[in-house]
Amino acid sequence: MIYLDNAATSFPKPDCTAEAMTAALTQYGANPGRSGHALALEAGRIMESCREEIARMLGEPDASRVAFSQNTTDALNMAIHGVLRSGDHVVSTLMEHNSVLRPLSELSRSGIITLTLIPPDSEGRIHAQDIERALTPRTRLVAMTHMSNVLGIEQDVAAVGAMCRRRGVLLLLDCAQTAGHLPLTPRTWGCSLLAMPGHKGLLGPHGTGALWVAPGLTLAPLRQGGTGSMSESMFQPRMMPDSLESGTQNLPGIAGLLAGMRFALSHREQAHEQSVALCTRMREELLNLPGIRVYTQPGASLLSFNVEGIASQEVASALDEAGIAVRGGLHCAPGVHRFLGTLSCGAVRVSPCLFNTLEDAMALVRAVARIASGASSPAV
Repeated sequence: MIYLDNAATSFPKPDCTAEAMTAALTQYGANPGRSGHALALEAGRIMESCREEIARMLGEPDASRVAFSQNTTDALNMAIHGVLRSGDHVVSTLMEHNSVLRPLSELSRSGIITLTLIPPDSEGRIHAQDIERALTPRTRLVAMTHMSNVLGIEQDVAAVGAMCRRRGVLLLLDCAQTAGHLPLTPRTWGCSLLAMPGHKGLLGPHGTGALWVAPGLTLAPLRQGGTGSMSESMFQPRMMPDSLESGTQNLPGIAGLLAGMRFALSHREQAHEQSVALCTRMREELLNLPGIRVYTQPGASLLSFNVEGIASQEVASALDEAGIAVRGGLHCAPGVHRFLGTLSCGAVRVSPCLFNTLEDAMALVRAVARIASGASSPAV
């Protein structure tokens, strides 16, 4: 199988990811931050090492501002429900994943907040001045993606952050598609909250992620329970990261994330350049085929397209039969597909990684050519 679905979840993982998870389960698999014996202390050290590694990646000196989550969706919900209060106004964009749109839309429908969604320009870009025009005296939060999971467009979050800082508004960034691929510098961007996955560009396992919270910002916890700290109190601790981390943590996942992240960050530039180069070549080849509509621009690290007259899910299924894994459909981003005019058919998304080759890319092109020509059984 040629795997080209890394924007959903990276695969394969480096061997070190699985090895670290196995060690957590077989060598020191106690409950971190609870008991005081040697195994629990070692488990705690692994967990804190991962937290520190994430903080270093973000250029942040205080690792306690990093809270572990189940995934980006969980981190985004922790942020959104943690900062918003009744009567707040939120500005977001039509380029967002449902992990942002759905919690905000539910809060808006319930009358807890008011919500403004900013459309992109003709190229799919969001501009800081458009967001600023939407601000009101009650605006508490701007929430936006760093990079579109359909178009691969990197938004100018530094400009938005500078505006938010000037206007005294919190900025939440969804870095699902950029963590592990691009440098992340939340403090210099003027970002207050940054959500990321462990299972994509950081090469960790499923069920891992993190939320970074700027110093001085306190979130209402999404869930309450045991933290191993202040156990004499029946109320949730307010200090980070305990306030956001209740219950037993995913130690095998965090151990795997630590190992995968170290591998990913040591190969970050190479991985990004490889993905861009492969997408550029596939884009050029697909544009030369009749009946192919390509949506992503040159320089993107993923590729979205459609075959005329065939639903994206059917193309993805045909590619699967040919031994190539991609993703069809709406990619949980309905606003982007409204912008593209593809809400009824979705798009085929191809997302390579460090481990893919030019031969993988050309196999995809050949298979798409056969599908577009009406061949009954596309072959690699």
